Amino acid sequence: MKYALVTGGSRGIGRAVCVQLHKMGYHVLVNYVSNDQAAQECLALIEGQGTLLKFDVADAATAQKCLRDWQEGHPDDYIEVLVNNAGVRRDNLLIWMEEADWNTVINTNLNSWYHVTRLLLQPMLLHKYGRIVNVASLSGVKGLPGQTNYSAAKGGMIAATKALAQEVARKKVTVNAVAPGFIKTDMVEGLDEAALKKDIPAARFGNPEEVAAVVGFLASEAASYVTGEVIAVNGGLYT
Repeated sequence: MKYALVTGGSRGIGRAVCVQLHKMGYHVLVNYVSNDQAAQECLALIEGQGTLLKFDVADAATAQKCLRDWQEGHPDDYIEVLVNNAGVRRDNLLIWMEEADWNTVINTNLNSWYHVTRLLLQPMLLHKYGRIVNVASLSGVKGLPGQTNYSAAKGGMIAATKALAQEVARKKVTVNAVAPGFIKTDMVEGLDEAALKKDIPAARFGNPEEVAAVVGFLASEAASYVTGEVIAVNGGLYT
């Protein structure tokens, strides 16, 4: 059995990625932090061929304990695909941004990448095969006003993607990122879609499945010669 882990997998882009990986033959480990109903709905979409892992990726001790427990319970298996998708927004102009909002976004979007990736990387290297796909953002590529915390976190993830890709390529482990623009998920709640889509050449917001399709390619064997890349999924908004 092949295993894949999707952090923040119960809703939005994460849920679509879980469905995509399920279609590719993976037993999907669906990480989430609090919404039990959404997690169960995701599990139903992948026809019960998955496992729910409830823990906060921003909490290093909890995340590592949960993942080590899984590894100890599956001594002959390893997680060969990791999709770092978990993320939150706490938007504000920097002059008014509270320290708690800065730290929450950095911890959940960037520090969690370290907590999870570092632990799952060694088995990939030992097996000489692995796929790490990081869900970044247009904000991390272009920078968006009102999102200095989110831009910093996603920009850091992109830089880490490029660096780690060079460290592990010889072991047939690839590390890539996708950078979605405006996608119809909870993350764009409160934004003026009618106004924003006027600036998008495709004239619409994207769907989670369109991001998941790119993640699926990067997670596949067909992408074995693609590493250290950041693929934009933004309808032409920024190239």
